[in-house]
Parts: sequence; structure tokens; C-alpha cells
Amino acid sequence: MYNGIREECGVFGIYSKTAAKVANSVFYGLYALQHRGQESCGIVVNDCGVFSYHKGLGLVNEVFDQESLGKLPEGKIAIGHVRYSTTGNLTASNIQPIVVRHVKGPMAIAHNGNLINALQLRREYEMRGAIFHTTSDTEVISYAITEARLTCGSIEQALEKAMDKIRGAYSLVIMSAKKLIAARDPDGFRPLCIGTLPDGSYVAASESCALDSIGAEYLRDVLPGEIVVINENGLTSIKTHCGKKGSLCVFEFVYFARPDSNIGGFSVHQARIKAGRFLAQEHPIDADIVIGVPDSGLDAALGFSLESGIPYGVGFIKNRYVGRTFIQPAQGMRENSVRIKLNVIKKVVEGKRVVLVDDSIVRGTTSGRIVDLIRNAGAKEVHMRISSPPFISPCYFGTDIDSKDKLIACRMTVPEITKHIGADTLGYLSAKNVIRIAQEADTGFCRGCFTGEYPVEVPNEMPKDKFEQKLSE
Repeated sequence: MYNGIREECGVFGIYSKTAAKVANSVFYGLYALQHRGQESCGIVVNDCGVFSYHKGLGLVNEVFDQESLGKLPEGKIAIGHVRYSTTGNLTASNIQPIVVRHVKGPMAIAHNGNLINALQLRREYEMRGAIFHTTSDTEVISYAITEARLTCGSIEQALEKAMDKIRGAYSLVIMSAKKLIAARDPDGFRPLCIGTLPDGSYVAASESCALDSIGAEYLRDVLPGEIVVINENGLTSIKTHCGKKGSLCVFEFVYFARPDSNIGGFSVHQARIKAGRFLAQEHPIDADIVIGVPDSGLDAALGFSLESGIPYGVGFIKNRYVGRTFIQPAQGMRENSVRIKLNVIKKVVEGKRVVLVDDSIVRGTTSGRIVDLIRNAGAKEVHMRISSPPFISPCYFGTDIDSKDKLIACRMTVPEITKHIGADTLGYLSAKNVIRIAQEADTGFCRGCFTGEYPVEVPNEMPKDKFEQKLSE
């Protein structure tokens, strides 16, 4: 994926039956979730109610080494987080998990998602004397919980009360002195699942691939609106905010999640195969070879090949030691990254009519550069196929899909985009079929960025990137 889409975070938590080096398990879990956030990461360990943590800017294997992990104590509970910011600047103060020391006891919280009323709530808390140390909406959630904690008998009851106030997308792992809590917003915008280890320990993670990384068995997804509480007595569930089927971001299946994950009981890999099949049905073309843009375009390309009968080929070699191009903060840096990250296998495409499959087009600049790579390698024709619909609206729920003026599909027609990126033809997956790629999953879907219709009322075109600016006004 080379078009500027950024997903915000991955969360991981573990409750061990016995005191152990739980930080190591969280490390491997975060490593498996690295694709969900590459700006920063952190781990907090609970040692008999005493919280110790290590956090830093960078990738998991850059922030943590044998020495830093060794300094974290043994414990029964730990949580971790990998981050890409959608609300909050890239600063050390915004690195999660956030640790709160409160009169009712310590709390650590890690958040995947985006609140749509964060600014409003922050102003309310500040007017009552609250002092914020970050620009992250996660700190707003922590204030909502700690305020409710003053009048509630338990942290889960406080979270239950806080969920009446916070609006938007949030998949949370929360650690108190004696409990690990996992919770999802009532619409279930972001994934969250629960697993078990052979000794009876519990794990919570954004994706099932993180469970696999430590040998945990997938138990189930956390339901939209559910609060799962894990302590020495096992697992209990609070469902007062449940009832909706859910509106999972469909782009989890298109791009965000790892293909070896299962979400809502359905394989991400299989969903992408189906996307490619639908693409071949909707936009057939006479060509010699189908290739995918690594990594999320590969499965869809295979599906296109299977449906069309056009041979599948490996057209790109990816430099695995370069991070995802979207992590670069400036467009110029992203463009440079494309050149060093991908190299075309000339013999595969030379003299051929190529179907090039990718997951999306946002601004069009990097898509054009990828088309140029194929043409410069000698391709006779390049037919671009995209396994998602055109982006026509921003996302308010944790995906960095920008304002309309930066979305190429809001400024150009499909023929104009085709010319702009230098392709011979261009075909997008339809909005109707994008939700069919995982119709077997036990969830509904949000596709607001493709249709402009959202499951909940959203801010009136407030620019998503102006959160910090508004805080200073």
C-alpha cells in the first residue's frame, strides 16, 4: 500500500495465571501488530499493583531490546500499544499506554480508534479544572473513567458509565491493580478479540495474528459495546451497551489487518481473494498477467487471477527492511520510499499487458509512480484495478483518510484519474461489493469513506487534522 492511508493503533493485553515475564509476551504481540502503527510503542507491567513501563518513539524492535525488557518486572498483568496518530501529535507525551495514578488506584489504558466528541469533552473537563498532558483523545477517555470512578464501586462500572459519554471508535485494553479489561464501542468500529493460553491465562488483542504469535488460541471477538473483565476468578462480561450488530470498518478486510488474521470469525485472506474475484467480474480485461502491489494487493491479485483465468505473477520485489511508506510524514519522503521499497522483476512484465492490483488510491501521486515503474520495466499495457471503492469522504473513526480537497476521487472522474496515474484503464471495486467480501463475518460494516453515510452522526466537516490547532485557540 503506497497511497497515504494510515491506521492508528494496535492494542494487546495479557492476564497470566501466575507471575511471569509478561512483558515478553506483550513484546511479541506488539511485534505481530506492528503493521497497525509504526510511530511509537509502549508496555506497562503490573507487579502486585505497582506499574512499571517502558515507552518510546519508533518500531517495536527499536524501542525494546533485551536490556529494556529485562528491566521490566515479572507480573500477572501487562498491556501494550503500537501507535500511528490520527488525533494527537507525534510526541513522547502521546505514547501509549497512558498511565494514570488515581485516588482509587492506578490505571493504564491503550486505545485503538478515534473519538468524535473528544474536543467537546476535553473542554468540559478543563473547565472543571482538569489538566491534560497530551493531545491524544485517549487521555479524554482516561478522564471520563477516573471521574466516574469516584462514584462507582469498580473500574468496570466506571468504564460502563464513561461509555455513556464518549462517542466514536474505541477498542480498549485497560489495566487496574487486579484486573485486565477489554472493551469495544457500541458500533464496533475497530476489531478486538480474546484468546486463551494453555495454562488458562487470557489475552486480548486487536487481531488474532497477535494471539498466534504467543501460542494463544482464539476464543472470540469482543462484542460491540461489550466490556470483558478478567481477574483471578476468570472472565466475566458486561453487555449493557450491546445490541447493535456492529459497523466494523470494512477497510480492516481490504487493507489494515494482516491476511493471517480472522475478524468476526472470517479470514482476512479469504476476504481479499473475494475482493479480487469481484473486481474481475466488475472490470474484466484482456491481459497477459496479473500482479499485485505488496502486500495488501497480493491476495486481491490472486483472486482476480483465479476468477479471470489470467495467470498470476510476482511482479515486484519488496525491500522488507523499509517501513510502510505511509509512515513518512512528508509526501516527498513517501515518494522516495516507493523507489527504494519496490523493484520490478523486468522479465515478468516486459512486453506484456499487465493487470496491476492495489488496495486503494487516495491522492494518486504514488499510484502514478507505481504505474511508471511497470511501464519503465517494459510493460505494453497497464490496467489498474483497485480492491476498494473511490474515497469520497473523510473518516472520523481512526483512519487517516483526509479531507475531501485532498482526495483525488473528489476532484477527478475515473477517466481523469486514469490519465493522471498513467494507466490504460482503471477499475474500482463497487461500494455494493466491498461489503460482500466478508459477508460471512459476524458483523455489519462502516463504509462511510466510500459513501459519505456514517453509522453515527459525525462532526460537521471539522477538519480532522485541526485538533491540536483548536486546542491552542
